[in-house]
Amino acid sequence: MVKLEEVPDDELNAPQPGPTKEEEDEWDTDDESETSDVDYDDNFDESLLDRVAALQDIIPPTYRKNLQSVASTGYSWASNALSFSGKTLWVVSTSALLLGVPWALAFSEEQQVQEMEREMRMQQSANELLTQGAGAGQTGARPAL
Repeated sequence: MVKLEEVPDDELNAPQPGPTKEEEDEWDTDDESETSDVDYDDNFDESLLDRVAALQDIIPPTYRKNLQSVASTGYSWASNALSFSGKTLWVVSTSALLLGVPWALAFSEEQQVQEMEREMRMQQSANELLTQGAGAGQTGARPAL
């Protein structure tokens, strides 16, 4: 059988070196003190992923399992939604190209034909007016004396 015995720590109860109460009042405690500047070492050996992985011990295993299942379900739904929307976009765009481009060409060709017919009718009516005016002007003219 194991028997535990508490060992008192002498350094824990020993007075710590530092300024006395009288010396504390004499200290200059402005914000620009050199002792308040802390130099951090920017060369960390662990990454953010390592820090997050170290936090797994804080979360209970049942909660981790539930969280993992919710995350995988969400990822699955998002993946399926993106896949479906991509396929839908492909079908709509190819259908628009296969049906829309020939229709647009036929529509523009029809517009050109209608414009040409209208111009021809205008020319024809202008020619009729000229021929009527020329014919009426010759029959009603009197010879000069």
